[in-house]
Order: sequence, then C-alpha cells, then structure tokens
Amino acid sequence: MSRSPSFSVKSELSLKPDPERMQRWVVAFCTIRFDLEQGQLIEDCYPPGCLTQDEELEVAYSSFPDSVSQHQNRSSIHDCIFFFRFQRHKNLPQGNVTPSEITEINDKITSSEPTEENLLKRSKSFSSSQGSRYLYGYVFNRQRHDERLKRGGEQKSLVILSHGPFSSVFRPLLQIMGPLYFDVGKKAIEHIASYVSIWPSPVPGKLMELPIGNAMLKVNLPPAHSLPLESGMLSEESAASVAPFLPYNQSIPQGLFHDSDLFGTFRGLLLQLWVLWELLLIGEPILVIAPTPPQCCEAVASLVSLIAPLLCSIDFRPYFTIHDPQFAHLNSLQEGDTFPPMVLGVTNLFFLKALRKIPHIVSVGSPAPNSNRVAFASRASSGKISGRPEGFGLQQLSLKFSPSSLLNVVKLRREGPLCLMTEHKEAIWSSYAATTKPDTSILNRLIDAGMSPRVEESMSVVNNEILRRHFLELTTNFLAPFGPYFRTTTPSEGSSPFVDPPTLPPFNANEFLSSLQARGVGKFLSKRMRSNWLDLYRRFLKGPNFMPWFQRRRAAAEQEQHRLWRQARMRTDIQQLIAKMSELESVDTFNAVERHLIQEIQLQQSGCAATDSAEICQKLKGDLLAVFNVLPKDVQQLLLFNPERAALLQRTPELTKPLGTHL
Repeated sequence: MSRSPSFSVKSELSLKPDPERMQRWVVAFCTIRFDLEQGQLIEDCYPPGCLTQDEELEVAYSSFPDSVSQHQNRSSIHDCIFFFRFQRHKNLPQGNVTPSEITEINDKITSSEPTEENLLKRSKSFSSSQGSRYLYGYVFNRQRHDERLKRGGEQKSLVILSHGPFSSVFRPLLQIMGPLYFDVGKKAIEHIASYVSIWPSPVPGKLMELPIGNAMLKVNLPPAHSLPLESGMLSEESAASVAPFLPYNQSIPQGLFHDSDLFGTFRGLLLQLWVLWELLLIGEPILVIAPTPPQCCEAVASLVSLIAPLLCSIDFRPYFTIHDPQFAHLNSLQEGDTFPPMVLGVTNLFFLKALRKIPHIVSVGSPAPNSNRVAFASRASSGKISGRPEGFGLQQLSLKFSPSSLLNVVKLRREGPLCLMTEHKEAIWSSYAATTKPDTSILNRLIDAGMSPRVEESMSVVNNEILRRHFLELTTNFLAPFGPYFRTTTPSEGSSPFVDPPTLPPFNANEFLSSLQARGVGKFLSKRMRSNWLDLYRRFLKGPNFMPWFQRRRAAAEQEQHRLWRQARMRTDIQQLIAKMSELESVDTFNAVERHLIQEIQLQQSGCAATDSAEICQKLKGDLLAVFNVLPKDVQQLLLFNPERAALLQRTPELTKPLGTHL
C-alpha cells in the first residue's frame, strides 16, 4: 500500500456515501463506547437500521478487549486492531445446517442430469441452505488511561462490519480510519464511506486497487473456492479450482487469511503445526488462548489458513467472549456430549473452566509490554502497513530437543491448561496422536532474525512464505486422490456434442478407502506420514470439512463440463455430423438439439443466461433446421404435430414456407 505521510478530510470533497453501493464491501460502520453505568453502548451505526437489536448487542460486547487481558498496559493511549465473527439473527432459520442436510440437498440434484436448469438449482441450494449467516467485525480499539477519570480511563471502538473475510482490506483501512476518527469524529466515517462507495465490486482471487483519500490499498482477495458458501461465488469458480493441484502462480492467495502471521504467532510451537494442521483438517474443536485480542485473532486466522486450499466449513471465532449467545450452549454441555466442531479464540481465562469439555487447547503469544503502538500483525501481504505483532518477544528460534525442553513438555502436560491461570505459557494440550510427522527440512530452512526488529520483520515474510507453501503442498497432495471424481470430459472427435455428457464418477466412501489403500497415498505423503495414514482419511471423510468441500467441487466440475460441451456444440459443423447418421440417429439428434435450444431460451426468460446466449440460440436454431431438413417427409409431418415444436421451427428465419403450410 502506498500513502503519503499526511491524511486529512478534504472539505472540497464532492463524494457522498452511497449505502447501496457500499454494501458490496461494508454492511455498516459502528462506533461503540464503554459507559461506566450502562456498559458497552453503540453510539452510532451507519447506515442505520441494518442490524437487529440482538446483533447490535453482540457487536458491542465483541468490540472491547477483556479487562483481564489488558491489565499489564498502563500507557496513556493504547490502540489495537483485531476482528471477530458472529452469526446473524435476521431472516435466518434456527440452527446450523449440518453436513447431512447439505448432502440431502445436493443428492436430490446430483441424482438428475446436470442440465442448465439443475446447475441453476444447485447454485440456489447452496445460497438457501447457508444464507448470509455470518458477519465479520474489524475493530480499532482505543484505551486512554487517565487517573483523573473514573476507573482511571476510558475506551472506545470503531468497527467495520462486512460479509467478507477480507482482513487484508479492512486492517489497513482501520489503520487509516481509526486515528482519523479520533481526530475529527463522525465526519471521518462519512468520508471513508464515500470512498468505499466508489470501490469496484470485490473480485475473489484478484489483486485489487482501492482508493482511500490520498492512499491506495493494493490487496489480494481470497479465491472464490475458499469463501463461505453464502458469498454467492459458486459460479465464479473455474476449472483451475476444481482439481486439487498446486496453482501455477504461487503469489495468488489460495485460502482465507493468507496475510496472517503464521510464523510469528506459532514460532514457539513450530513442531506442533502438523498436529494443528490435522486437527483443522478433520474438524476437531480447538480452544486458542492468547493474552490479547490481536494475538488471539491472529492465531485463529493462521490456523484457518493452514488447510488452504480446502474450504474451511467449521465455525471459527477469532475473538469469542462470554457474551456470545452460543456460549450458554457450550457451557451447558454435559459429560458424554460432543463438543461442536469450531475454533474459538479467547483471552479470558474463565473459558478454561467453563469449556472443560473442549478436547484441544492451544496457548500462544506473550503478555503485551507497555506500548502505545497499534497492535497489528503484518507480514507478507501487500496492502498492509508494517507493524510488529503485539506481545511477541524476540526469543531465539530453537527447533532442537533438549532434556530441559522435554521435561518442560512433560511438566506442562501434567499440570494441564489450568496452569495458565498463574502464568501464561505457549503450549498445546491434546491427546490426539498425529499421523503426519514434522518436516524438519522445512523447519531448518526457517531464518532466525536475531534481535533486530527490522531484520525480523523481513525475515518473517520469508518464513511465512516457506511455511505456507509447505502446508499448501501438504493439503493439495492430501486432496489429490479425490481428483478423479472431479475430472471433466469433452466430446471425442467425430462424436455428437448434443448427447448428454457422461456423469462424473459416483463417490462411495468405502470403495474410495479400499482403492486408496491398494494403490497407496503417493510418494509425497508416504515420506511424511506414518503407516496409519488411512485413518486420517477416514476421519476426514467423517468430519465437517469433507462434504461441503466435495459437493462444491463437484458442482464446479459439473459446471465446467457443461461449459466445455456447450462450447463443443458451438464449434460443431452440423452438416458434417449428420452426413454420417442413420435416420434414427438423426431423429435422436433433432430431439437433443431441440432440448438444448429450449433450455437456453428458458435461461434467457429467467434472466440467468450467459452473455453469449443469443449467439448460442442462433446456432442451435440453425442446427435444428439442418437436422429437420434431412428427415423424411413423414417424420417431418409427425414432428410438426407438436404445436410448441412447430412454433419453435416457425421462428427459425431459414424455415421454408412449405413447412409453414403444415402448421
């Protein structure tokens, strides 16, 4: 991102906020203050009326750090940036959509032919099954300590609410907007909203340039295949995102939160990254504890990014508080109840006791030193203003085992996570036995920056790239055995493109596992996994991530196959094709061309047609007439007894007048 040192609200600015256009990026801008008498209160929400009362309350409670997480800092002004995610309440069915429900929805569609109509139904089913379920809140929080005030200070938050997990956009935007708001007040919100209104629509997977005053945000958006199903991006997915292969361009993000500081967040737990990768892959519940909200949300974002390019379908909450409506349910789970698949980021140590049923706990970060700098993790992403993550010390990178470190691990396991109540430590508590072995060759490539903050900043960029590339390759190779189920076909040379394309291979979990066991997992994974690697696939197939990912890839593959056969019909020389046909084959071809033409017309009438639909219709009408003209006269007469078919042929400009006399 490039911007000049100064940034001010220009009085001659002619732009005005357009709430409708702004909704493409931002649902609302909110300002929340902490009132000593009434607690968290929303002072202003622009545009008004876009949140329910319950949603306003949830936003207000999620926009402030827990008091226990900030007690170390006594500087006069402390700014921090973090984000949260919550479930919407307006116009939504009660409860989450389970994988079995998603399967049922899609089984009804996959059982029929993948025609234009069914592809449209499938796209709608994804939207209706999920709805606009979640909002992301990006927070700029300012705490001002003043002994003359009650309780020794005050705090206030500016929040950007969005449907999209676009941290690469809203974090740097908050670094501009936050200080500006505290300088000039509400006028800053109108000013920023005016610029957001003129931004082009988000294009997943693309580098976008977004003007904001005298600054230009240059940001990479996550690709369509990684976005939640409710984003409506299903039709945007291309063949490149269908098959699980490594992308040609490594600079393009392959998943959510590609800008998160994976190395800086987990540098004290690097050997555990492969355990965490498996836990995310199979959708196990994880509790992430950190001293501050910025470290907490950065850790959750980094975990989600580990499994790219896999679609993350588990619920993740970068910053979760006891005021979240779901906390009451989680706190009420009894012995024997299954904890739902989710990743919770918390700073309040009360969760250690309240959520005792959660099976995996990760503690990261370190208590924040006194600082008035914005706590903002920034590494590899262009479009982010550089700044070191709050609370990370310059500890030396050590990857070797020693007797003392081994004793510390044993001691931490014996003490359990409740030891965090007395002293914060970086550790993981889990009984899960990982199948994947830590790749020491990757760890040995990581660079220890020493004690120089400037050098550490640049070296973290390198380290993040090394780690992210490795886990992208690991996930891609893990998904590769599913590739044949998404493999598209095209008409063979000389065959008719008007017949229905072959259906994609049916999937059966037991047959897949048997076949995989027989042929092996492949060279890449066999070197990195233990002999029980098939168990990991079993857990993945039963977990919450598999079915949504598989169904979505399946839908994208069917769309791609439909596109390829549609193109083949446009290129086919109908005269050359029918010259080799028998009378029966010609009749079948006539019926097939007619069916494709009717479907194309129906898409036009519904407003869902492609841009080249008119050209397609013209080509199909010509093909229909060409086939009709080679049919025997008695067959022609028989076909014309159908009034709809007769009307369709009559609308064909090339139709001869004698045919019209039979109508």
